[in-house]
Amino acid sequence: MMIIVIGRGHSGTRSIAQTLYASNVYMGSLLNNSCDFVPPHNLYRSCHIFSKYVKYSGNYQWDFSEVLEQEVPESFNKLVQEYLKPILESNSEFKGWKLPETTLIYPWIYNLFPDAFYIFWSRHPFDSILGRHLTDDLHDFSVDYPNSQDVFQNRAISWLYQYEIQKCVPKPKNSIEVRFEDFVLNQETTISRLEKFLGKDLAKIPMRPDSLHKWRDKINPAEFSYLFDAMNYYDYSYT
Repeated sequence: MMIIVIGRGHSGTRSIAQTLYASNVYMGSLLNNSCDFVPPHNLYRSCHIFSKYVKYSGNYQWDFSEVLEQEVPESFNKLVQEYLKPILESNSEFKGWKLPETTLIYPWIYNLFPDAFYIFWSRHPFDSILGRHLTDDLHDFSVDYPNSQDVFQNRAISWLYQYEIQKCVPKPKNSIEVRFEDFVLNQETTISRLEKFLGKDLAKIPMRPDSLHKWRDKINPAEFSYLFDAMNYYDYSYT
């Protein structure tokens, strides 16, 4: 079984990756402190191939039609296969990977691995954008967007783009959505959902409730109203 974690950087994906690793899921031959499968360079290169087919339409919207209408380029496929080589060659019954930048190419990952089990991981965007991440400036991955001098705005747009990219293709037949907040506050219930989804017992790792709601004295929601529709999807408050 191939397990793929999809979620923006600083969305708490480390917690599910650590859980899978502690549960004897093979997550790659080399992991960093965030439980990312590394080295990531070939996957980063694949992001640039993908992004040149995405068009910014204005008003915080992107057109993915060209991405969705074509076959996955061989140059893209080769880079992904090279990145995943240790995982693809593993004989482990349960295997997979976590790397936040995978979200930037998710539609083509889905094309390459339609039978994989996808864990879509979300976190309140206002908490997600408090810390710096490699995907803060989408231009670094050849994605067009309305760049701002305000780093929090750039991070918020990155969060929105990665939400939109997950919604531009039908949900995989094997998929589950998990909020980081539920994993922290209701770990036992959330673990049970994941165990039923994967057909596997999972370990429980320590979680910290103080990692939630840090945004309230730092972020003015009114400055990010373009996120509200997406936040409603996850039932996240902006008041």
